[in-house]
Amino acid sequence: METIRLALALLILCGVAQVRSSASDHRYKAGDEVPLYANKVGPFHNPSETYRYFDFPFCSSAPVKEKKEALGEILNGDRLVSAPYKLDFLGDKEAQLACKRKLTKEEVAKFRTAVSKDYYFQMYYDDLPIWGFLGKVDKEGKADPSEYKYYLFKHLIFEILYNKDRVIEITVRPDTKALVDLTEDEPVDVDFLYTVKWKETETPFEKRMEKYSQSSSLPHHLEIHWFSIINSCVTVLLLTGFLATILMRVLKNDFVKYAHDEESADDQEETGWKYIHGDVFRYPKHKSLFSAALGSGIQLFTLTIFIFILALVGVFYPYNRGALFTALVVIYALTSGIAGYTSASFYCQLEGTNWVRNLLLTGSLFCGPLFVTFCFLNTVAIAYQATAALPFGTIVVIFLIWALVTSPLLVLGGIAGKNSKAEFQAPCRTTKYPREIPPLPWYRQTLPQMAMAGFLPFSAIYIELYYIFASVWGHRIYTIYSILFIVFIILLIVTAFITVALTYFQLASEDHEWWWRSFLCGGSTGLFIYAYCLYYYNARSDMSGFMQTSFFFGYMACICYGFFLMLGAIGFRASLFFVRHIYRSIKCE
Repeated sequence: METIRLALALLILCGVAQVRSSASDHRYKAGDEVPLYANKVGPFHNPSETYRYFDFPFCSSAPVKEKKEALGEILNGDRLVSAPYKLDFLGDKEAQLACKRKLTKEEVAKFRTAVSKDYYFQMYYDDLPIWGFLGKVDKEGKADPSEYKYYLFKHLIFEILYNKDRVIEITVRPDTKALVDLTEDEPVDVDFLYTVKWKETETPFEKRMEKYSQSSSLPHHLEIHWFSIINSCVTVLLLTGFLATILMRVLKNDFVKYAHDEESADDQEETGWKYIHGDVFRYPKHKSLFSAALGSGIQLFTLTIFIFILALVGVFYPYNRGALFTALVVIYALTSGIAGYTSASFYCQLEGTNWVRNLLLTGSLFCGPLFVTFCFLNTVAIAYQATAALPFGTIVVIFLIWALVTSPLLVLGGIAGKNSKAEFQAPCRTTKYPREIPPLPWYRQTLPQMAMAGFLPFSAIYIELYYIFASVWGHRIYTIYSILFIVFIILLIVTAFITVALTYFQLASEDHEWWWRSFLCGGSTGLFIYAYCLYYYNARSDMSGFMQTSFFFGYMACICYGFFLMLGAIGFRASLFFVRHIYRSIKCE
C-alpha cells in the first residue's frame, strides 16, 4: 500500500507541475525581463520530426539555460531553452544585435537544407506560442531547381500587445529585406538582429488564448462540423429506426410462432434462433483472451470518457503544453483496476480457473504492442536526434508509473473481480455437446460481416476524422470538443445497433458462435480508421521521410488497435444484453 501511495503522489505531482508550467499568470513592471524560450525546429509538413533549436547553428550571447519541463511536455517533444533575444517588458528595440556568428560551409549547407524543406521554429513568450520560418526559397522565374536562391532570415520583428502589467499577444515576422544568401557553400558572417515593438490593447488577460481557438470556430468550419453531425444523426436515426422496426417485427413474429408451436405440437422440430438455445450460451473459445480483450476495451472506454470530461471543462485549452499526454498517462494508470476487475470477473463467470494468466494477458494486451511500437519509434527518433526521442529519465518515470500504479491496481482489480463470485446469467441451459453449424453463404462469414459492421460507424465519423488528423498530424487547432463528444456518442450508438443486428441474423441462421463475432464486428471500425490513415497520408498530407512515416503509421496503428478493443467491447456488451433479452422471452427446455 505504501508503494501505491507513493506512486499516486508522483502522479499528482506530475499533474500539478503540468498545470503550473502551462498556466502563466505573471505581472510585470517596465523593464522586467520576460522569459523567451526557443522550443524546437522542424519541417513544416512533418510535425513529428522536430529538433532542438540549437541543433542548428544559431548563436547566443549568453549561456543557454534549459527550462524544467513536466512529463506531458517531454512526451510532446518540447525542449525549451533560453532564446538569444531579450524582450524586456515595455522595452522597444530597433534592429538590436542579438549575436554574431561565422557560418562554416557545413553550417551553410545545413541551413540551406532546412530552408528548402520549409523548416519553422517555435518559441514561447510568457507561455504564448510564436512561430516563424527560418528562411525562404526564391523560385521566381526559375524553372530549373538548380537555379533556385536560398535565403536565411537574420532579422526578426516581434510585435507584442500588453494590457497594463500583462502580456496579451505576441507575433513575429521576418524582415524580408535582411537576408543571408545560402545558395553557395561558402563561409558567411551573420549578424542576428531583432526589433521589438510594444502596443497597448484592451483585450483582457482572460481572453488572450481565444485567438488560438478561434480558427477552428470560424463560421465555415462550424458549418462543416454541424453538417457532419446532421449527416451522422440522420444515419443514426435511419439505421436505428430501420433496425428497431425490422427486429421488433421479426422478433414479434418469432415469439408468436414459437408460442404457437409450443401449444400445437411440442414434438415439432424447432428452427431459427430458438433451435440453438442449448448452444447460444456455450462459452467462447480462448475465453482468457476474450476476457482480457473485454477488460482492456472497457478500460479504454473509461479513459476516453474521462478525457472528454477534462476537455469539456476546459483543461485542454490551446497550447496547454503536454496536458493531453499527462492526462492520458495518469488516467490510463488509474483506470487499470477497471480492466483487471472486468476481465477477472468475466473470466470467472466463464468458469475459468487460471485467473493469474488472465491478468497477465489483460495487462499486456494493449500495453504490449504499444511498448514494442514505442521501442522501435524511439530508436528511430534517437537515430535522427529528434526531440521525439524520450530522455532516459522520462522512460524511468513512465516505467515507475507502470510498475507502482498500473500493475498493482490491475492486480487489485483482478482480485476484487475474482472474489465478486458473480455468476453468468444464462436464461437457457447449455447442452453437453454443441450442435453442428449448417453451411453458410460467403457473406455470412466473419470478414464480410466485419466489413459491413465497420462501414456504417465509420461513415458517421469520417468527416470529423479529417479535422482530428489535421490537428494531431498538422498545425490546425481543434477546440470544438462538444461536437466531437456528440460524434463519439453517435459512434457508440451505431456500433451497438449494427452489432446487435448482425448478431440476430447470425443466430437466425443457426450459427451459435456469436461471442467473438460480435466483438470483431464491433471493433472493425478501428480497421476502417486505419485504412483512412493510408488515404490521409497519400491524399491529404505532405508528410514524407522515414521517421515521419514510421511515426504516423506506428502510433496510428496503436490508436486504431485501441479503438478496435474499445468498440469491440461495446459491441459485445450490446449483443450480450440483446441475446439474454430474447432468450429470456421464450421457454427454453
